Amino acid sequence: MALLEIKNLVKAFGGLKAVNDVTFHVDEGEIFGLIGPNGSGKTTTFNCINNYFPITSGDVVFKGKSIKGLKTHKVCHLGIGRTFQVVKPLARMTVLENVTASAFCRVNGIGEAQEAALKVLEFTNLIGEKDKLAKSLPIGGRKRLEIARALATKPELILLDETAAGLNPGELDEAIDLIKKMRDSGITILIIEHIMKVIMTISDRIHAINFGQTIASGTPEEVANNQAVIEAYLGVE
Repeated sequence: MALLEIKNLVKAFGGLKAVNDVTFHVDEGEIFGLIGPNGSGKTTTFNCINNYFPITSGDVVFKGKSIKGLKTHKVCHLGIGRTFQVVKPLARMTVLENVTASAFCRVNGIGEAQEAALKVLEFTNLIGEKDKLAKSLPIGGRKRLEIARALATKPELILLDETAAGLNPGELDEAIDLIKKMRDSGITILIIEHIMKVIMTISDRIHAINFGQTIASGTPEEVANNQAVIEAYLGVE
């Protein structure tokens, strides 16, 4: 069953169509990869899904209902969480305080919010860092904190925007394990990623775009062998 449907999505900035008639769906329980070269419209697509950018035309349907035009916080309350490519934690607050702040999306009291945050920190293997200031974490820790903050909103669908960028090989393996763990816990995942080891290892299906338009869709193997995808990344011989 499709949890999320993107229907003929268009996002224009003046005369430039950053996303141009893109259509795909994400099934409940799967890991769905969205790939393309830099500037192809991937993050803009995410920004349209949670209405960070209002869409120009088309529709975004979540659990059978259009969410086009909803305020970003309303989209979050419906069950769509997201991370950002450039992580910006609350730098002068602790790791626990950062995740507690996100937990208030679902609870009202500070005690309940902290309890929920601690569970998320256990889940993401950040419990040992809970009393550290967010700004003191290395890039791998900040990327994991970004995921923890999104998980604290208790999403049914999470949008992951390049969560593996800047990680060393060991951290990459940990990131892959965490993403699989999230899926196994019942969360559906839509992920943008440039690192092929990650996207090809974890994705059930992949959708590729370039210059804002769809160029391929299918299994990781089908997309990796698609000539239009190869040319988008490597150029024409």
